[in-house]
Amino acid sequence: MRTVEELDAIHAALAEAFAQTPAPIMDLVAAQTHDPYCVLVGTMLSARTRDTVTAQAVRRLLPAAPNVAALARLSVEELEALIRPVGFFHAKARHLAALPGALRDRFGGRVPDTVEALCELPGVGRKTANLVVALGFGKPAICVDTHVHRINNLLGVVRTKTPLQTEMALRKCLPERLWIPWNSIFVSFGQTRCKPVGPKCAGCPVARFCAGPARAKKPSPARKEPARG
Repeated sequence: MRTVEELDAIHAALAEAFAQTPAPIMDLVAAQTHDPYCVLVGTMLSARTRDTVTAQAVRRLLPAAPNVAALARLSVEELEALIRPVGFFHAKARHLAALPGALRDRFGGRVPDTVEALCELPGVGRKTANLVVALGFGKPAICVDTHVHRINNLLGVVRTKTPLQTEMALRKCLPERLWIPWNSIFVSFGQTRCKPVGPKCAGCPVARFCAGPARAKKPSPARKEPARG
């Protein structure tokens, strides 16, 4: 486990790198709209989908469904046409079509602001719920995707086997002031540099904490055999 000083150092290094790279798509949506509904819909689309594809789908969907009432007027077929080719677009269209009714029946038509309540909505898991709480409502929450899970284990911040275990471990060890930005900087770092295949380890800003390729030992120079007469 890392000390608070080490966690601050990791955050500072990755935040500096984050400032020089494109922000994840949901950070841009949140910054532009400040609307929990837009963050929720965009996050639902983003699962297992590249940011570029998600961005295009969001630009098509939100003008057609800028709020819950407008979303309720769209059929599954219309939603499929708007969000394709995001990953699992058939299932996501069904979840979006069911969302207005679920919000109306359970939460008075409003997007709830807790992880537990959001997880009651169709197609919403803890990753999406935490991101909506953090980016949609500005409340402390820790969103853990594959990048956050993988890299936090590489850096020795946690020792976990699943994203859920990582979320719970981070809740215990990470200062609350770092909860919201933690996802954004690690997602950006995982997308641009610390990739699962072919990571760019040379000059890594957090190499001193890493247990992965950046810390791999260099092979010892081969010993020269004495000349034989």
